[in-house]
Amino acid sequence: MSDWERRIGAAWAAIDDYEGRPEAFRALIDELADELPADDPVAAFERACAWDSTGHSDRAVPLYRFALEHGLTGYRRRRAVIQMSSSLRNIGRAGTAVTLLEAERALDPAGLDEPTRGLADAISATLALCLVDTGREREAVSVAVAALAPHLPRYQRSMAAYARRLIEPS
Repeated sequence: MSDWERRIGAAWAAIDDYEGRPEAFRALIDELADELPADDPVAAFERACAWDSTGHSDRAVPLYRFALEHGLTGYRRRRAVIQMSSSLRNIGRAGTAVTLLEAERALDPAGLDEPTRGLADAISATLALCLVDTGREREAVSVAVAALAPHLPRYQRSMAAYARRLIEPS
């Protein structure tokens, strides 16, 4: 892990220390992001996260979009898709978020590293919320139950089948 990665991780670990001082936290992230080239997608992503985490989804979306369009990769890329989708939902654009999340779910997991694959349930949870906001409640429950099923100590097969039946044509 690089020194920069260690320092950005420490900044995020200390976010609760900035309660009531969101501008100070964003300034800390900006200072670290400024160490990277101006067009670096990681810098844009970290800034987006800071805006998002301090209640400004509207300011985060363009930064997530920049990061994704400028080559953000791996674990951060998947986080950006999830977080931007959540932010889009927060600003009334859940339909756009559904499209992004469905595309992300369609990626072949074999082409992803383990930490990135590990975000699959976060994609499902965010998608379920976005589906509710678009009036697709049955599909939302199906996505949520299907994501939960593998974590149950029993009834995995039953719950997975029930999740499918919620969205199958009658």
